Amino acid sequence: MNQSDLTSILPLTILTVWACALLLVDLFIPKTRKGITALLSALGLAVTLGFTVSQVGSEVSGFNGMVVLDGFSVFVNALLLVSGLLGVALAYGYVKRMGIERGEYYTLLLFSVVGMMLMAQAADLIVVFLALELLSIPLYVLAAFTRNKAESEEAGLKYFLLGAFSSGFLVYGIALIFGATHTTNIFAIVSAASTSTGGLLLTIGAALLLIGFGFKTATVPFHMWTPDVYQGAPTAVTAFMASGAKIAGFAALLRVFATAFPSLAVDMTDIFWALSALTMIVGNFVAISQTDIKRLLAYSSIAHAGYILMAFVPYGNDAVRDVSIAAGLFYLVAYVFTNFGAWGVVIALEKEAGKGLALNDYAGLSKRHPALAAAMAVFMISLIGFPPTLGMVGKFYLFRAVLDGGFVWLAIIGVLTSIVSAFYYLRVVVIMYMRDGEPTAERETWLDLTTAVTALVTVIVSFVPQFLFAWASEAVLKLF
Repeated sequence: MNQSDLTSILPLTILTVWACALLLVDLFIPKTRKGITALLSALGLAVTLGFTVSQVGSEVSGFNGMVVLDGFSVFVNALLLVSGLLGVALAYGYVKRMGIERGEYYTLLLFSVVGMMLMAQAADLIVVFLALELLSIPLYVLAAFTRNKAESEEAGLKYFLLGAFSSGFLVYGIALIFGATHTTNIFAIVSAASTSTGGLLLTIGAALLLIGFGFKTATVPFHMWTPDVYQGAPTAVTAFMASGAKIAGFAALLRVFATAFPSLAVDMTDIFWALSALTMIVGNFVAISQTDIKRLLAYSSIAHAGYILMAFVPYGNDAVRDVSIAAGLFYLVAYVFTNFGAWGVVIALEKEAGKGLALNDYAGLSKRHPALAAAMAVFMISLIGFPPTLGMVGKFYLFRAVLDGGFVWLAIIGVLTSIVSAFYYLRVVVIMYMRDGEPTAERETWLDLTTAVTALVTVIVSFVPQFLFAWASEAVLKLF
């Protein structure tokens, strides 16, 4: 291992070593003091975040080009580490209340973050597969963490089976791409594809990769697992899963398709268009009939995968490609803060596993807990795309990029489905403010702090989004 190799994986190494050490340290922490493990895991994430931010502007390739550290990976890694910190904060009080406080929860979360970060830095399809498995296996365990609940065990099993199924598509796609180009390095695939005679093989391989990533990002028609897993898994796990796994999946999709398959841009444009439109339509329309907040947010997550996919549609157009993918990165940031905030409110109102999750349980929240209701209203408005929120700014950037690329009908579908989403998002607000009830919410320091911070970021950054979009634009330049 040389200096470049070490530099390229320095944040990954720090977090991996920290997680392994935490496994040992946790053995000596009493069962009644497992909060110490949570604080240590948050410290590890914060230290890693500091090293990651210090690498802004760096561009290093390691391990014979299999891993790359560039502006794109630094941006995504920073977002993933923030997601990890928010995930720990939401879980801190939740796991105590639900009686599932065990130190391995936080270690599994750290290992999953490591896999997500490796996925963002992967420059070889083999590394992409390894990263996918590293991020997924801990999530399978976390989804089934409430061992005394059949719903949680069912969620873990469903996630595992469908995750393994999707991995099969990914591996087969990698095999076909290797057969067509004789390489798995995403930078070498470009040049190899230009001289290769296996064009059809390459196209089929790319399509299979898209299916594998589609399962991970909950894109229609590969979304079947999402509602059941989100509902059955512990809510703190669901919150982390809905954000972290989606970031990693889209990051890998961005890097692989933008870097390795520019020659397939014309062929893939219609596919991305159809997947985006179908995902937005199915996610938003099915969410209308949901009466459980976790299932509602699950279909909301599916719908937002469709909005993020809009960023891929113009990637074959050099004039708008950079702006479009930067808009996708910006939207991921907006989604992460809004999503964690909304799940924070859900956790506050969940009395015990599976209880307090009906929409009617939010009746009267504005009178009993006005600050919590106001925060939830902000998150719902942001998910719709109304001002003044990050969600509105994110959709503005996405729709503008799609229109500049000439995909008017896709933008129209995006606007119309956003209007449809207003029905079920505003229904939550109406129930909180216009119906009587006696909801009780848990008041936990870290939970309250997370909800407040995410609400403030969602509103305040929407007034000054230029710096964030500029960082995303600079990160995207390193992809090409």
